[in-house]
Amino acid sequence: MSIESVRAFFAEKAPDISVIESGMSSATVALAAEAYGVEPARIAKTLSLRVGDRVVLIVAAGTARMDNKKVKALFGGKPKMLGLDEVADITGHEVGGVCPFGLKTPLPVYCDVSLKAFDVVVPAAGSTHSAVKITPERMAELTGAEWVDVCLTPADTQPA
Repeated sequence: MSIESVRAFFAEKAPDISVIESGMSSATVALAAEAYGVEPARIAKTLSLRVGDRVVLIVAAGTARMDNKKVKALFGGKPKMLGLDEVADITGHEVGGVCPFGLKTPLPVYCDVSLKAFDVVVPAAGSTHSAVKITPERMAELTGAEWVDVCLTPADTQPA
């Protein structure tokens, strides 16, 4: 699956978008920012969470931190990150390449408002060496994502 399923997703739904591959690993926000020449906040990271018996994906700006209280209030339960094996089994993508495109299992996708600060963001594309460049609005539209406010931005975490 992974990068092939992401390529198939874009071939069907948005043929104008192509997967970019890098010789450098983009498995973390910092590595991805370096590999694709963008600021870390512009990397759209995908968090795989279990809340009760539901699995959801939250896509957020690379430097945003999930606010557990906001997530709990929105989904009605305490969020727990999926384990490494679970992530690949459920999404079809390895950790470091998880994205809301070309999923093995249809999952609800939520885009955090932290992404709206950017005209273009760079989410992974199914592997630790691939990504796409896309507007946050188009990403939400293509994945059927709902916009939510579940993260703290670096500005929220600075002492007053």
